[in-house]
Amino acid sequence: MLELLLCSSVTILPDYLYRRFAQGKRIGHEITLFTVWYELRWGIVLCLLLTISLITAIFYFHPATKAATSVFRTVTILPQTNGRVAETFVDINQKVEQGDPLFRLEDFEQKAALETARRKLAEIDASLTVARIQVREAEGRIAQAKGMLAQAQDEYDTRNALLQQNSTAVARRDVERAEVQVATQQGQVDAAIAARDALEAQVEHQLPAQKASAEAALAQAQVELDKTLVVAGTDGIVQQFALRPGDVVNPMLRPAGVLVPQRRITGLAAGFGQIESQVMKPGMIGEVTCAAKPWQIIPMVVTEVQDVIAGGQVRASDQLVDIQSLSGGGTITVIMEPLYEGALDGLPQGATCIANAYTSNHDKLDDPEIGTFRRFALHAVDAVGLVHALILRIQALLLPIQTLVLKGH
Repeated sequence: MLELLLCSSVTILPDYLYRRFAQGKRIGHEITLFTVWYELRWGIVLCLLLTISLITAIFYFHPATKAATSVFRTVTILPQTNGRVAETFVDINQKVEQGDPLFRLEDFEQKAALETARRKLAEIDASLTVARIQVREAEGRIAQAKGMLAQAQDEYDTRNALLQQNSTAVARRDVERAEVQVATQQGQVDAAIAARDALEAQVEHQLPAQKASAEAALAQAQVELDKTLVVAGTDGIVQQFALRPGDVVNPMLRPAGVLVPQRRITGLAAGFGQIESQVMKPGMIGEVTCAAKPWQIIPMVVTEVQDVIAGGQVRASDQLVDIQSLSGGGTITVIMEPLYEGALDGLPQGATCIANAYTSNHDKLDDPEIGTFRRFALHAVDAVGLVHALILRIQALLLPIQTLVLKGH
């Protein structure tokens, strides 16, 4: 309507004034309801053409959208294991900090496994202590066996010396028996050393390895026990939390609630039509008005233009995708941030807004090589942005009235 009134002021109105005052035609006589098309045909046709051209230029070079939202993410409250709720520590709409407990699952089985792992570790520590004592015992047996070997060796040397001297004080059979005794004692020494080495291997390798395995089992049991206590992963507000003791939660089928992280609104995500993909560029100046901040125009700047359209995405499945199902199209996702710091303070997360983006040809107009017609066209493009800015302000003015009075919300 605004564009039609503007265009009629330079087409239909001059045409009427010319016919009324220059040609002397009068309303109700020559210009009637039935002859208005014939009398004002040039003004009407030019008005329609100019209106269509103006609307096209405004909405193409200065795109607008009602799909601008302060998007936010949520964190699903899920345990890492199945279980029955034993205790809850928070309620709906309660603020929590990172690490605060949310709820606890029944942990009888986990505590039993943890205690079993502790007892196993204590058992291995006891075995290690016993093995160290057995090593000292084996050292004593080695010393004893070496002493007996030395005694047997002395007995053999004495009897063998007498035999070599052809003494009648010793028989050859006694020398051979003494030699066998030396070999026997040498075997006992070797056996005692082997037993000591086996005990040392237990102390240095086998039992430490068993202890490390027991410590790992203890740590795993502690981890399983820790899983029964669900804590907040970030600062935020707990929403849709209705757990009570006795409820069963499942990380795959039944979440416990939603945690909305606390953050400051620093930008908006807006969806513009695909036809404006060649116009939307980072650095464009824009404006938004939000229902949550009525009667306010917030200056914005485009910081990022997504180079993909979500409507064309294909997800792997067991069925071929019919391209016709993707023909619904999608929007160009644009990130807009406030031109001045703190301009979006107080805007709730998830708030919807109306956004405008304005094409600026200031840099092109500074080029001295630009032609006259192109300069005029660029000036016209920049000038018609004023109409869109005026429309946004009318929308900001009427938005509370439409919402509260006309729609009755």
